[in-house]
Amino acid sequence: MAIFRRLLSSAFVCLLLAASARVNAAGGESITFRKIFKSSFPEFTEIKVDASGAGTSDIRQLSDDPSPRPFHLEDSLVQQIFSLAQKLHDFNGVDVEVHRRIANLGLKTFVYQNGAESHQMSFNYTSNPTARKLLSIFEGLATQQTDLSDLQNAMRYDRLGVNDVLLRVETDYGQNLYPEPAVFLSPLDQLAGDDHFVDIARKRARALAGRIRAAH
Repeated sequence: MAIFRRLLSSAFVCLLLAASARVNAAGGESITFRKIFKSSFPEFTEIKVDASGAGTSDIRQLSDDPSPRPFHLEDSLVQQIFSLAQKLHDFNGVDVEVHRRIANLGLKTFVYQNGAESHQMSFNYTSNPTARKLLSIFEGLATQQTDLSDLQNAMRYDRLGVNDVLLRVETDYGQNLYPEPAVFLSPLDQLAGDDHFVDIARKRARALAGRIRAAH
């Protein structure tokens, strides 16, 4: 009986280890979007998202040092990203380039990683609807992170310039560029309630926060 109990215990431990390995493997999945477009601004964009929703953004000129900034995505958007990647076979052997003469629009690369497994696809332009949807999300995240960083920096260091940044945020939000506009609510609420900022900026922040809450 003692031997039997030890065997059961060993089997149970093996099952736990296997389950843990599956969880760790899922958590280890990541998708990276990279765009290089020399002589533009920015020249380099890299957004990385893992299966837990943790992400980093590195948006800069090629001559600048890497400066990844952390962020976090909601589960629904993470699921959408990985679902789209799955439809593209996690970029394994997938060619979405149109293969005809088109102006240089920047080299876009998607990379799927899960432990030692890694696949990627690159293109200048694609008409593939799934790839275009995934590209739209990541380019939207790049715009979102840039605008959010600019707003936070202006609030700290350039209070007179805050209204100009808000105008850009209003425009980009109105064009539905942000995958997760709710990330702006905290700085907008802070700005709206701080009388150190000019009234026009406070009113604009309050109105924009109201629009975001009403829509999302």
